[in-house]
Amino acid sequence: MKVRTNLPLPPTAPAPANDAGRRRPFWLVTIAGLATWIVLTRAAFGAEVVLRPEISDADGRVTLGEIFDGAGAAGEVVIANRPGATVVLDAGAVQAAARRAGLDWANAQGIRRIIVRGGAGARAVTGSHNIEVLSYARSLAAGEVVQPEDLIWTKAAMAPPDAPRDAESVVGMAARRPLREGAAVGLRDVTAPLVIKAGDSVSVTYQDGGVSLTLTAKALAAAAVGESLNVQNTASKKVIEAVCSGPGQAVVGPAALAMKAARATSQFASR
Repeated sequence: MKVRTNLPLPPTAPAPANDAGRRRPFWLVTIAGLATWIVLTRAAFGAEVVLRPEISDADGRVTLGEIFDGAGAAGEVVIANRPGATVVLDAGAVQAAARRAGLDWANAQGIRRIIVRGGAGARAVTGSHNIEVLSYARSLAAGEVVQPEDLIWTKAAMAPPDAPRDAESVVGMAARRPLREGAAVGLRDVTAPLVIKAGDSVSVTYQDGGVSLTLTAKALAAAAVGESLNVQNTASKKVIEAVCSGPGQAVVGPAALAMKAARATSQFASR
């Protein structure tokens, strides 16, 4: 039996060739395709923009150009109104608005809110008969921390005597008592959030010059930063007064006196 040895081989697809007709290596073709994909992907997301370090507007209408560097023609797009001295914008909503306008803001820092202030000679978007006051967008329980979305600007006949000039002074503070939706915001409504609770383990530090001592104590009361509280030394069971300096931290001695003085000055200035 004879076997034919001159059968034709299966056809193979030629490798891509360059202008000189020479075949390019497969890895080079792959890299070129990947580069093209990256360029097309970036184009699909839009032009890259960078958040401005200081954001302000002059006419009460906040545009993408006032928020981002490199916004180009999309910089004229208005995305919010500033009814008061400032307005707090949700970073996710701003990012979505930028994307709709053909801009790409990566927000690599994970920013959650953007505060826009009125620039020199700025005016706010207000009504002609009533004044704009900062109000609560929902009811808050005592101790609940105020978030940007909890505040809105509304029209009212008058503002509380301690009404904040901007939302920034209230965001991050804790409600002193239950607060009703729609009520005008007053600085006496809020306080610094509690960072130590009764029963917490607290590291108490005494420092004066080159001397530094630290002991572990049990908190006998809750406190915010700058507030005094009694703590019990877990070793000697002695109760001492300290000043809260942070979550699970308190100080005694000169540092405590300095924090008390700073807190008293701040409270007097806010009246």
